[in-house]
Amino acid sequence: MKCKEKCMITVCQTDITSMTVDAIVNAANSSLLGGGGVDGAIHRAAGPGLLDECRTIGGCPTGQARMTRGYDLPAKFVIHTVGPVWQGGGKGERELLGACYRSCLNLAREHGLRSVAFPAISCGAYGFPAEEASAIAVSEVRSFQARHGGPQSVVFVCFSKSMRDIYERILFQSPE
Repeated sequence: MKCKEKCMITVCQTDITSMTVDAIVNAANSSLLGGGGVDGAIHRAAGPGLLDECRTIGGCPTGQARMTRGYDLPAKFVIHTVGPVWQGGGKGERELLGACYRSCLNLAREHGLRSVAFPAISCGAYGFPAEEASAIAVSEVRSFQARHGGPQSVVFVCFSKSMRDIYERILFQSPE
């Protein structure tokens, strides 16, 4: 099934907490109780309600996703996913990262969400090589949109110009 309207994938460089979309994705740790990087920024911007709700979830295993309300964020929802820590590539990291994207997109589909913003999952403190991670991200989103007809809009939100450049190169060199 194809998108009834054209599915879009875009890249931007901004603070993911400022995105006005149905859901932003949080590159969370397994406790879902906040941390550094994107995780900490999302928890700070969302306010204490997010932490309160996350405490009721009981965590999240690597490669899976959980959804909460967005609270004080412009996004209606936060989809929390736990990416793999890069250990050299021989411990299933690629498969787990792909599973993160599929889990998030499945939650978006189940809840009828039309727009989702992703950070560069596992590329910060978790050390996943950015080129490889972005290729997995783009491939998983394209495949999901082609199979399921949505979400209509997916944005890869990059904190730095160098990461934005990588995502743009991968997105525009890959066949649609």
